[in-house]
Amino acid sequence: MSIFQAAAAEGGSIWGMILPFVLMFAVFYFLLIRPQQKKQKQRTAMLNQIKKGDKITTIGGLHGTVVELTDDTVVIRVNDTTKMTFERSAINTISASAPAPTE
Repeated sequence: MSIFQAAAAEGGSIWGMILPFVLMFAVFYFLLIRPQQKKQKQRTAMLNQIKKGDKITTIGGLHGTVVELTDDTVVIRVNDTTKMTFERSAINTISASAPAPTE
């Protein structure tokens, strides 16, 4: 005899057993999944709007200025002589944009 048949034999409804699981999933979705998806969309938008001259911080805490961009990588200048290449996903924050040069 399955659980569903046992519940029906005892006079209980199948919905009485399923409803708590549906409610738990709904709470889980609205408290955990949806906020994480929103954060991921914001992060993707931030990574897509990086441009040359932006001052950034990597996930390792390294600060630098963007000098080159590709679809997957970013080259940053750490000081006058050092350039480093990182994956776009390694960028944590964009601090500020460099002022546009005046002509």
